Amino acid sequence: MRSETTQTLNVPRHLGVILDGNRRFAKKLNLDPWKGHEWGEKKVGKLLEWCNEYKIEELTLYTFSMQNFNRPKKEFDYILNLFREGAKRLLKDKRLYEYDIKVRFIGRIHLFPQDIQELMHKIMDATKNHVKHKLNFAMAYGGREEIIDSVQSIAKRVAEGTLKPEEIDEKTLSKHLYMSSEPDLIIRTGGEKRTSNFLAWQSSYSEWIFLDKHWPEFEKEDFIACLEEYSSRDRRMGR
Repeated sequence: MRSETTQTLNVPRHLGVILDGNRRFAKKLNLDPWKGHEWGEKKVGKLLEWCNEYKIEELTLYTFSMQNFNRPKKEFDYILNLFREGAKRLLKDKRLYEYDIKVRFIGRIHLFPQDIQELMHKIMDATKNHVKHKLNFAMAYGGREEIIDSVQSIAKRVAEGTLKPEEIDEKTLSKHLYMSSEPDLIIRTGGEKRTSNFLAWQSSYSEWIFLDKHWPEFEKEDFIACLEEYSSRDRRMGR
C-alpha cells in the first residue's frame, strides 16, 4: 500500500464510480455470470468505508443503466432481487447514520417494481437530514436520458409561462437534472475505456481513471492509487 495520507493527498470532493466487471469476474470463477453482482455489492460496502476514511464528501455509483433493462430475464430478475434485499440491508446499515450519509437514487426509478421504489423512498426519507456525506445510486440511469428529461421539464415551464426561452442557460439545465453536482474524479473498473452514458453533462471536466481490474477485485490499494493519480494531476478546467 502507498504511504500517502489523507493530509498529503488532494482528494476529490465528489467521486463517481462505474461498477463494471461483475459478470466477467463471476465467469473467471466458473459461476453463473449474474452471481458476480453479489460480490460487487459487498465491495460497495468497503468503498463507503474508504470514502469516509479519506473524507470524500460525495460518491455517485453507476449501479444500473437504462440499457441494463435488456438483460436476459433470469439475470434481470436476479438483479432485482439483489436490489430488493440490498435496499433492506442498506436501510438498517449503521454506517448511514454513523457517517451521516444522505442517500439519493437518481434516474428513472419509476421503472422499477413498486416495492423497490418504496424501499428507495424509505432510505431517502430516513437519511434526508444527513449532511456530512452524500451517496447517489444511479439506477435506471442514462446521461442522455437525464438531459432529455431535463429539457422536457424546462419545456413544460416555458409552455406554462414560468420561464422565458431567453432565460435558459447552463444553470437552468443543471437545476433540472437529477443531480447538479459534478464529480471531480470518475473511476471505471472492468477494462473498458468509455464513459457509457454516465453523467454526460456533469462529467464535462471530470478526471477519468480506467482500471483493468473487475469491480469485485477493486481493493483499498487500488482506491488509494487512484486518489494519488488524481492528486498529481493539474486540473485546468478548460483554462
